Amino acid sequence: MSSLALTHARFQLLEISRIPIALFGSAFFPSAAMLAFVVPFVGKDPELATAATASMVTFSVMSTNLFQYGVGVAEDRAQPWDPYVRTLPAGARPRFAGRILAGLCMMALSLLPVVLIAAFLTEATLTPAAFAVTALTTALIAIPFILMGLAIGYSMPQKAAVVVAQLLFFPLAFLGGLMTGPGMAPGIVEDLAPYLPTGGAVRLMWAAVSDFPYDLSSIAALAVWTAALAGVAVWAYRRDEGRRFS
Repeated sequence: MSSLALTHARFQLLEISRIPIALFGSAFFPSAAMLAFVVPFVGKDPELATAATASMVTFSVMSTNLFQYGVGVAEDRAQPWDPYVRTLPAGARPRFAGRILAGLCMMALSLLPVVLIAAFLTEATLTPAAFAVTALTTALIAIPFILMGLAIGYSMPQKAAVVVAQLLFFPLAFLGGLMTGPGMAPGIVEDLAPYLPTGGAVRLMWAAVSDFPYDLSSIAALAVWTAALAGVAVWAYRRDEGRRFS
């Protein structure tokens, strides 16, 4: 990765560090759900606690990326610094790479409370090999939500981006089955969840941490969502570029 991309990433992290509530907000809901529902109800069952922790990790990945990129990009576009940087000869790639690297750092920090709660307050457990697979899976499932956030951020003004991110947040979590363990959601959610990005993502996480089988139909649906969101994100970026710089 180029030093310019790292410079952009450091700049993004410095901006975020000046508003600590941004990090607190992305980590609060998954941590609160762990303390309110996972610890008291399934914390003593190793299998259920591990699956529930995987659900909360997916919840955190979705929320962090949806708001970090959706709202964050829209806020940046409203600042005079953004159009200036986009006219520099280095191009968009270093800035994109820096933004994604900073977002991944934020995601890791937001996941830390969930992992610590699971480690110290529940019987959730993973072997070192399963932990490595889970870490790779976490990075993989972040991709569609990063693209979703970018699509929102580049296609909408700041106020609209905040509203849309909030409107998507809980429906995607509930209908994707993130609020329950494997096979424990209401019937309509069980039928719909595999075809939503959250449902496909959490099923990959369940398979990584337990004996839950890999669901080929949900994996295919997640791949389709990723490709579609990539297309929308690229379209939104080019549309914004054309409107502001043509």
